[in-house]
Amino acid sequence: MVETQSMIHEDALPGNEHELDPKPEWQPRYPGSGRLQGKVAVITGGDSGIGRAVAALFAREGADIAIIHLMEDEDAAETRRIVEAEGQRALAIRADIGDKSVCEGLVRQIIASLGRIDILVNNAGEQHPDPDITNITENQLLRTFQTNIFAMFYMVQAARPHLGQGAAIINTTSVTGYQGSRNLLDYSATKGAITAFTRSLSENLVKDGIRVNAVAPGPIWTPLNPFGGADEEKIKHFGQSTPMGRPGQPNEVAPAFLFLACEDSSYMSGQVLHPNGGTVING
Repeated sequence: MVETQSMIHEDALPGNEHELDPKPEWQPRYPGSGRLQGKVAVITGGDSGIGRAVAALFAREGADIAIIHLMEDEDAAETRRIVEAEGQRALAIRADIGDKSVCEGLVRQIIASLGRIDILVNNAGEQHPDPDITNITENQLLRTFQTNIFAMFYMVQAARPHLGQGAAIINTTSVTGYQGSRNLLDYSATKGAITAFTRSLSENLVKDGIRVNAVAPGPIWTPLNPFGGADEEKIKHFGQSTPMGRPGQPNEVAPAFLFLACEDSSYMSGQVLHPNGGTVING
């Protein structure tokens, strides 16, 4: 397990998938067809949840995977095993990507180990529910923005020299960035920023043949919510407010990332896909 220096320590987040019951469903639902053969994908927050499901699906489609995670070593090791079981190379790096110099260092490690970067999935995120804006501390605000949006800038800046014609960047935003959330003020603000960042970065890079898109999941069963401060009653009814009446599973979201990463979406950039259980957000 490769480790880089961490700027900020967080004791509870983003949480361990192996401690969840029931376990999230990450397994790819169909055989691979080589849509990412010979590619290298970097996935932040790749140890668990949506990131793990994306890593598993990308590996099944032929990509080697660099998994970036904060401190969940057991989960990262399991995701690495999953990728290698698909016959692909895997690199797990423990890093706090809220630090620009850390992002630069881990990109150097990825290039040294895997040789290239074709796909960058900016998926790492954290949330801290709080219904009262006056209770959001300066440290919490800074931490949420560092992880959720500053890190995307840092990762793109570090990876940009290695991204050529045909490369893809996929950012994870959220339904809360469109609907808002009364208890997730700072988190929702970062997710709105990610959507604007996606659209603007697409305009900036499309001339160089680099496509930039995003995925805005609804309530998905991952470590983020139970370990992110959601109370027991909310977890009990998690996802029931969607038109489908249930939370989604990570392997129901991963195909949206695959579509945006491969040539199936060659005429799409600056767009957002919405696997959210049927909620219409008009965005």
